[in-house]
Amino acid sequence: MKHAYATASGPLPVLDGLDVSVPTGTFAAVVGPSGCGKSTLTRLVAGLLKPDEGEVWLHGERVKGPRKTVGMAFQNPVLLEWRTILDNIILPLEIVAPRMPRKDRVDRAMELLEMVGLTGFEDKRPSELSGGMRQRASLCRSIVHKPDVLIMDEPFGALDAFTREDLWQTMRDLRRAEPFTAVLITHDLRESVYLGDQVIVLSGRPARTQYVMDIDLPEDRALDVLYTPPVADMLHILREQIKIAQGREEGGH
Repeated sequence: MKHAYATASGPLPVLDGLDVSVPTGTFAAVVGPSGCGKSTLTRLVAGLLKPDEGEVWLHGERVKGPRKTVGMAFQNPVLLEWRTILDNIILPLEIVAPRMPRKDRVDRAMELLEMVGLTGFEDKRPSELSGGMRQRASLCRSIVHKPDVLIMDEPFGALDAFTREDLWQTMRDLRRAEPFTAVLITHDLRESVYLGDQVIVLSGRPARTQYVMDIDLPEDRALDVLYTPPVADMLHILREQIKIAQGREEGGH
C-alpha cells in the first residue's frame, strides 16, 4: 500500500509498499519513528483516506469509505460538553442504530460504564471529570455500537503514568468482555507489549513494515509482567528495531 500527501513542493510519500496483516480478534500495536505515517495508517484502515495504491480489507470486505463497524478513539477524548457522559456514550448508537429504543441504548452504555468504573458519573458533564475519566468515557463511546474493529490513535498519550497504566488494565478488561479486533498507535513500547498480541514496527517515512513481534504472554496478564526478563528482552528488541528504522529514515534507504 502506498500513500502520499500533496505539498507545495510536490508529493510527500508517507507509506511506500506497506504490507500489514492483522488476524481477526487480534490486538495489534503499531510503533515507529515520529512522523513515519502511523496516524495515516489508522485513517486508511478507518476508510477516512483512500490509498494511492493498494487496498485495505476488513473481515473479507474491501474498505471503500467510513464503516459503521469501526470504532475510533483518539488522544483527545472530544466529548461534547452540552451532553452528559451518558448521552456522549450513546451518540454512535443514535447514528448507526437510530431505531434502537433509548432504553436499550442506555442499558448498553450503563453496562460499559460499570466495566470502566464510571457508574454514578453518567449524568455528569465532561468538564466535571478528570482526564483519565474522560478517556474512559471515550473508550466506552468507541465500542458502544459493538464494532468489529477498534482503532486507537495514542489514546493514553496525554495522561500521567499512573492513570495511563490504570487505563491499560481497563482496556484489557474491555477486550475480555468485547470481542473486537484492535489497532493501537502508540509511542510507548511498554504499552505496546502489555496490550498487544502483536507489535508492528514501521520504518521511517515513507513507512514500510520493519518488524513484527508476536507477544507470548499470558492473556490474563498483570502489570507486574512488565518487570520480568521476557518482557525486558522484548523491549530491547523493539528498541533496536526502532533505532534501525530511524537510521533508515535519516539515511534515506
